[in-house]
Amino acid sequence: MLLLGKFWAAAVVLALSNLDLLKIRFAFGWTTYGLLLGGLLFCFAMVNIFPNWNRQNFSRLGMMLGGETLMEICALSVAGNIIAGIYGLERMLPRLAFQPSAWNIALHLLFWLLLTGILAWNGFLRIYLSSVQLGIKWRVLFLLLWWAPVLNLILLGKMCAIVREEYRFETEKEAQNQIRRLNESCKTRYPIVLVHGVFFRDRKCFNYWGRIPGELIRNGAVLFYGGQQSAAATKDAAEELTEHITKIVTETGCQKVNIIAHSKGGLESRYAISHLGLSSCVASLTTINTPHRGCAFVDWLLEKMPPCLCRWLARRYNSTLKRLGDSNPDFYAAVRDLTTRRCERFNCETPDAPEVFYQSVGSRMNGWRSAPFPQNWSYLLVRHFEKENDGLVGVDSMKWGSRFQLLPVAGKRGIAHGDMIDLHRQNIPGFDVREFYVSLVRQLKEQGF
Repeated sequence: MLLLGKFWAAAVVLALSNLDLLKIRFAFGWTTYGLLLGGLLFCFAMVNIFPNWNRQNFSRLGMMLGGETLMEICALSVAGNIIAGIYGLERMLPRLAFQPSAWNIALHLLFWLLLTGILAWNGFLRIYLSSVQLGIKWRVLFLLLWWAPVLNLILLGKMCAIVREEYRFETEKEAQNQIRRLNESCKTRYPIVLVHGVFFRDRKCFNYWGRIPGELIRNGAVLFYGGQQSAAATKDAAEELTEHITKIVTETGCQKVNIIAHSKGGLESRYAISHLGLSSCVASLTTINTPHRGCAFVDWLLEKMPPCLCRWLARRYNSTLKRLGDSNPDFYAAVRDLTTRRCERFNCETPDAPEVFYQSVGSRMNGWRSAPFPQNWSYLLVRHFEKENDGLVGVDSMKWGSRFQLLPVAGKRGIAHGDMIDLHRQNIPGFDVREFYVSLVRQLKEQGF
């Protein structure tokens, strides 16, 4: 809503909540009062239902912006009511020789609080339920501190600022997509297969790849998923991956696919290509933050942790992963294949297929505050063994293929392991993960893949 519209809506709320004072001031009759009350209530309802003028009101972004607009209208009307209340009690009513009873004042305040509460809760719920960038932190903070005077206003102001920036960012991206959608920037010769990492599934409960698949599809990409289990030995997961990709190629007649694999999925893809005959079905393999040379901290953990604790953790994880869809998860085997010794042997036994184009991408955190828990803690542990890391994998371990691209970000933020798959759905200053994948797939298209 334009600024003028916000002031108009605040004026409606102000007039409605002070209609009793206006009746006294202008001495109009009950018929006029009833007509004004009905008209103002109708306008108030329209403000709550359609807070955005000339904009979408019921899309996610429209709901979110409408919530922020309602919070601003609420703030303006509260300020106006405080001024109106002071003027009425100190100037207008004494001049008219009218002394309101305690009952009149109580009713006036209750009606005002009701209108303000409807605006505030409508706006708050819209923001709370529709915003992606608020994340867990700001939602939890407000739920814990909504009752604290001043502090709750500061939190609301911060939430509104986050929402405004999210709306600006997303609308600019949508406008950009509308321009390039006609060009089908991501329509590659061969379809894309996204291969997930360890301890996650592709689309169980929530999409492992966040907002990335939707962005690629909007720009012309044809997408599939690897579909392997979340926790298994590299060899076993690679067998599942081979089965799924072979099925994709057979059913679609696409001849080959481009694999984009994150984390351990890169090792599983390499195994499938080199040992299971998948090289004839793969045009390119792009690994994202894959521990090609292992994770030194995993060696340390397996050496230092008591075997009984390892077995207990494995049982707990396997039980959970079965409930999430894995048929035969093996936590310990998945972790063991990430040690530096296993990966060194794996690299010696798994040469690249000459007919497949290999490249890799990596990122790094610039400090322990670069990511939410638990990667902020794991970063400190990994840094003890490998200085530059993404919270799980050292930068040197990520390098593979004919081309390696490191994605640093200036400032304190950096890019964590989970950020590379949009795990937290955050818009990171200086790094747009969706735009990165669009650019990555566009490069594959330009290379003829």
